[in-house]
Amino acid sequence: MTDTVTPTASGAAAAATPHLDDVAAAARTAFGATVASTAAERARWLTAAADALDAAGPELVPLADGETHLGATRLTGELARTTAQLRLFAAAIVEGSYLEATIDHPDATTIPPRPDLRRMLRPLGPVAVFGASNFPFAFSVAGGDTASALAAGCPVIVKGHPAHPRLSRRTAEIVAGALAAAGAPDGIFGHVEGHETGIALVRHPEIRAVGFTGSLHGGRALFDLAVSRPDPIPFYGELSAVNPVLITAAALDARADELASGLAASFTLGAGQFCTNPGVVFVPEGSGFAARVAAAVPSDAAVPMLTDGIASAFADGLGALAARPDVSVVAGDPVQQRGTGAPVVLSTTTTAVREEPSALLTECFGPSTLVVEYSDVDDALDAIRAVGGSLTATVHAQPGEELGDILAVLTEIAGRVLFAGWPTGVAVSWAQQHGGPWPATTSIHTSVGVTAMRRFLRPVAYQDAPDAALPAELRESNPLGIPRRVDGVLELP
Repeated sequence: MTDTVTPTASGAAAAATPHLDDVAAAARTAFGATVASTAAERARWLTAAADALDAAGPELVPLADGETHLGATRLTGELARTTAQLRLFAAAIVEGSYLEATIDHPDATTIPPRPDLRRMLRPLGPVAVFGASNFPFAFSVAGGDTASALAAGCPVIVKGHPAHPRLSRRTAEIVAGALAAAGAPDGIFGHVEGHETGIALVRHPEIRAVGFTGSLHGGRALFDLAVSRPDPIPFYGELSAVNPVLITAAALDARADELASGLAASFTLGAGQFCTNPGVVFVPEGSGFAARVAAAVPSDAAVPMLTDGIASAFADGLGALAARPDVSVVAGDPVQQRGTGAPVVLSTTTTAVREEPSALLTECFGPSTLVVEYSDVDDALDAIRAVGGSLTATVHAQPGEELGDILAVLTEIAGRVLFAGWPTGVAVSWAQQHGGPWPATTSIHTSVGVTAMRRFLRPVAYQDAPDAALPAELRESNPLGIPRRVDGVLELP
């Protein structure tokens, strides 16, 4: 793709290919306004963007389907999720607890004596956001990274994904227009394209943080760029996960067919192109569970995948697994048709996993799952420890089963632990955690839910400041009525 930079910052006039420096400079200028803006103002901007995207749904959904093959039903729901999360952030910033406002009054009796200290979170500055291929709305131009950064008070420059360029450009135009009409400052939002432009964006001195959802290889390369800058910046990347599932013998005895159909529906959803796809499932040996899953796999023909590159990587990954002597193909054909994905079920043992975990526990991004047979729960947990970091980990057990050891291991490797259901589907809420140890993500933070704002904020403490000089959130009278911790006691409005 030819590198382009489109000036979709609010209020900017159309131009052909302005320099990235101009867009970054505009974002830096806008930061002077966003850092001084009120939560009510930013909430109005976010709500305006949500309203505009909802109104444009009849235009945007067919455009997205034409570039992604994800289907109108899926994309309509994803657009609704996108606008809902914009509104959730709008409500959260007005509520105010995300700021962690904390006040310690002077106390001469402490050792050492304590001055007046007031602390809160403040926005970092302009943020770069890389759109994802597999969620053209919810993790793209107006997705969670953009919403959380704008809510925090950070201008955003989005690097559009080449898998859906026309959708990205049109979404950016709609968001920019809505922000401008709502009174947001010029330069608060920009959209750029192209591989080299993306690299330059991470390196640009005006950028203070980066949000990324994509491949392990691409994310690691950008992460290394971000931390090797003369002034290293945080890189919040969601990269790779196999999302292990452990099914106990009691659970299989009670509901084997239900579990098999649930797994089949989960790993084939959206042609398996979900970051929470259950890629490896541990079951008791001799249970015949893999055959049950194979029987439950939809018999639909291969479906187009998001890009030829994703389809090619999926086929290569399947080929490498199927060629191993310690892996069996239970259902489907590991030789995939060009540009498409068809369901495949494979099986192996915990012995094989322990001998070469890097080969067997690698994300295969597409409609496949690897069923691993274990001798007992301790054997399964020993193999699961080799999985490394994942976004999710799931246990299916029966009421009354002892889960202490299982919970300890799953909590160690994953950011979200499920006790029922399947990991595909990530609710957007205050309590959500979408992130996990490396290689799932590059940080401890979430990219979904209200706490996603924490990535683009930094703590600042004010010592012995005159009340009039303080941000409104820290003034003695609490004029905004937000939750605060005062002298160690949480005070609610």
